[in-house]
Order: sequence, then structure tokens, then C-alpha cells
Amino acid sequence: MKADAKGVLTGSHYLDGDHACAEGALAAGCRFFAGYPITPSTEVAERFAARIPHIGGIYIQMEDEMGSMNAVLGAAWAGKKSMTVTSGPGFSLMMENLGLGVMLETPCVLANVQRGGPSTGLPTLPGQSDVMQARWGSHGDYEIIALSPSSPQEAFEFTIEAFNLSERYRVPVLVMLDECVGHMTEKVIIPPADEIELVPRRYTTLPPEEFWPYVPDEDLVPPMPPVGKGYRFHITGLTHDYKGYPVMNAECQNELVPRLCDKILKNADDIIRIEEENTEDAEVILVSFGISSRVMIPAIRRARKKGIKVGTIRLITLWPFPEKRIRELAKKVKAFIMVEMNYGQMVYELERCTGGQCETHLCWHCGGWVHDPDEIYKKIVEVTK
Repeated sequence: MKADAKGVLTGSHYLDGDHACAEGALAAGCRFFAGYPITPSTEVAERFAARIPHIGGIYIQMEDEMGSMNAVLGAAWAGKKSMTVTSGPGFSLMMENLGLGVMLETPCVLANVQRGGPSTGLPTLPGQSDVMQARWGSHGDYEIIALSPSSPQEAFEFTIEAFNLSERYRVPVLVMLDECVGHMTEKVIIPPADEIELVPRRYTTLPPEEFWPYVPDEDLVPPMPPVGKGYRFHITGLTHDYKGYPVMNAECQNELVPRLCDKILKNADDIIRIEEENTEDAEVILVSFGISSRVMIPAIRRARKKGIKVGTIRLITLWPFPEKRIRELAKKVKAFIMVEMNYGQMVYELERCTGGQCETHLCWHCGGWVHDPDEIYKKIVEVTK
């Protein structure tokens, strides 16, 4: 393996999506990983564990997923870029401490390699049924950022982007792979480190005696204290004021929670990424993410050959959802079709955002394997009759 002076790989490699995710974390500067093995995400942890001794970081196999997420939060506050990885049942177990990370405003990354569920479900087979849990899995009001790669190359690139977004907005960021992307092997180009744009941690410039941990900048994101520089502060999962101390009343709650949400919502235009194709004159638009966006390509080509005006939107950012763009397109098209590997989840967000301006349809598959492109083509024909 060709690596730079810091031990980070460079050049062209054949990697599966799980290994590419681990390499993306290392390239992003992640130097702490806590996790618990669970199929089909274990290869991310294994790769990180094998590589991190050569780079100078720490890998810890924790006793469970709850401890893993908590360790990641602690390492982030100790000054390290940190991540964990899981799937299915482990994702559920991490939800409480994901909410703690949101409340503490902790920059970190959680990758979820999705499989078929519910419960133990299909441990070795694909699904995309955790996408609503990604948004609403923890309790309380909050906003989250979630990315969805569709290839090993994107697993590498989106993991770096996840770290950058987590540092920019001080929030845990999710990388929502699926088993197909996690286990497929393709060519992955890893550029030299000096060509990878990284967002550094935002540290306060105030002296310790003037610093409070939750005084936000103009973009609603507070800077963090540098570790070991004499800063003393308190943080808590309880509702807290700008000093970090618990304040148990409605006034404080009504000041804190809107800021936690608005630092994402008011910057949504800078966060959201989608890929559009042939939407200008489309009669129907297919919306998809992850492996489903690749599986539907033969159906789209077939429909276009038949003269059906089909456009596509690929969700790179699952959350925040591209509500503004969907509303614009809903005025022009007959229908949207959501293609997703579940029994219907993101389709409800799509339907909400169309606001009744056009039809919304679902092309579902409960997982275990990907859609048959013929099913997608039949849905296109059915909707455009």
C-alpha cells in the first residue's frame, strides 16, 4: 500500500465501501475510533484497527454500542476527531448518546451500514430502512446531518465531508451506507493529503477567564475550548445556559433548542447536496439514494428510449431534506416516484414537501436484495399513463 509520510494512503486502490469509509476517516484526521462488531459494518472497524497503529491514533473495541458512542463523545471533547460505526440494532442502541452528542454540540461521525430489519433481520443482506431513524431516532427536538454514498469512492469522500460538516456545525454527522455499498469493491482514488480540504476544529480565541462554552458566533455555532490550555468549563445533557450549567426552566429551553435546530436549518442551503439529471422538461422524476440510485439506471434508460420524459434526483444529503427544490419541481411535473429499499420511509417526506402540487408514488423493496430494474420501469409506465 502506498502511503504518505503520515501513513495515509494515496493513489489508486481497489477497496470495498467499508474499507473506503475507514480510509476516509483516516484522511479526514480521525485518530480515535470506538466500536462494537456488527455485520455488515465490522470491516470499517477492522480496517481502522489495522491501520491506526501506523498513524498514531487509538482504536478501542467497547463492550457495546452505547459505550462506543459515549467514548466517541469523550474523545471529541478531549480534542480528537472521532467516529464509530454500526448497523441495525446497534444504531438503535446508539440513539440515546447520539442525542447527548447533539445536546453537547459534539463534532463526531457515526457511520451506519444498513441491513434488512426490523430486529436482527437480515444481518448480511442490504436495506435502506434506517433513514427515518437517522432523522428522528433520538428523543427531543433537534436537527441532524446525514449523507448517503452510492459507491466506495463516495464512501471515502463522504466520510471526509461528514467530518468537515461535524466540525463546521458542531453536530454528530451520519454516513448512511447500505450493505451493497459497504461490501462492493471498486476503484477508489485517494488524493494526496495536501489536496484534501479539511475543516479544522473551531477553537475560541478568548482567554480562559472570558470563555463560556456555549456562546455562539454569528452562525449560531459556538467555538470550543482547546484542551490543556487552562480552560475550565461545564457541559451537561440537561437543558443549559451559555455557561454550560443546568437551567431547568422553559425560558432556557426556548432559547437553547431553537439554536440547536437553527444552526442547521438556517445553513441548510450550504449543507444540502443533490444530483439532478433531466429535470428541466421531466414529466416524472425518480428520487433515490445509495445503491438504489444505481439500480434504477437501466429502467431510466429504457423509459427514455420509449420517449418517456424521466428526470432523476439523487439525494446525497438525506438530512436536511431538499425541501425547497422539491417544492419548485412539484409545480412542473406530473409525479415523483421514490425508489427506496424499504416499505416506505423517505416517500413520506417527499410527499410532505410536494405540498399536494403533484402526485407522489413509492417503488419499494423491503431489502434482502436490490430492486429489479423491471419493477422500476413498470412503475414509471404506470405513473405516466
